[in-house]
Amino acid sequence: MDFLRWLFDAQIPVGNSSLLVREVLGNIFGLLSALGGMRRKVWAWPVGIIGNALLLTVFLGSIFGDADAANLLGQAGRQIMFIAVSIYGWRRWQTSKKSGADAVTPQWASGRTRIALVAILVLGTAALTPIFGLLGSYEPVWADAWTFVGSLLATYGMAKGWVEFWLIWVAVDIVGVPLLFSAGYYATAFMYVFYGCFTLIGFFVWWRAKAHEKPQVQVDMPDPTVR
Repeated sequence: MDFLRWLFDAQIPVGNSSLLVREVLGNIFGLLSALGGMRRKVWAWPVGIIGNALLLTVFLGSIFGDADAANLLGQAGRQIMFIAVSIYGWRRWQTSKKSGADAVTPQWASGRTRIALVAILVLGTAALTPIFGLLGSYEPVWADAWTFVGSLLATYGMAKGWVEFWLIWVAVDIVGVPLLFSAGYYATAFMYVFYGCFTLIGFFVWWRAKAHEKPQVQVDMPDPTVR
């Protein structure tokens, strides 16, 4: 109990301001999860879930901390979504690993899937913006909705093994960084800047893994009776 009390109250002084320890820890776990994802390690999923749980308490600031803190409902909601989709990805990668294959084999999404991803990102943002606005999310509300929908698509894409999921993260970071800075979540904002560079590296790592994937070779002798 004392540890939980410390975890919720502890802050790191930075100049005239301070950072929540759980915000810093949540982002560290998130970074470790991203590193594991780039290396296609199954442990990336449970590590990410821990970070999501910590950040959920951060973005619902008025509930878990300062009553005057800004609530980013999209950021908070996506932590819940992360946990749900991460459980799916965790089980999917574990099943593949147990079958003797790699945890995931990078693959390009089809052209139709790419169009669907872009459409869902745009239409989902448009649909959620007024809802988040009514719930009192931080302005600009559309940016909060964009990061929520984009994060959902990126996490699902990682579970499916689509190389493009890294580029979705880049799109999320481009909008998410200014939003987080303006809302005062500096630790997460700085981490997102780093994520932006990291996701580009991850994209090329998965791209290279896909390019060097060994083609399947037929090892059975053909049946000469079959014409």
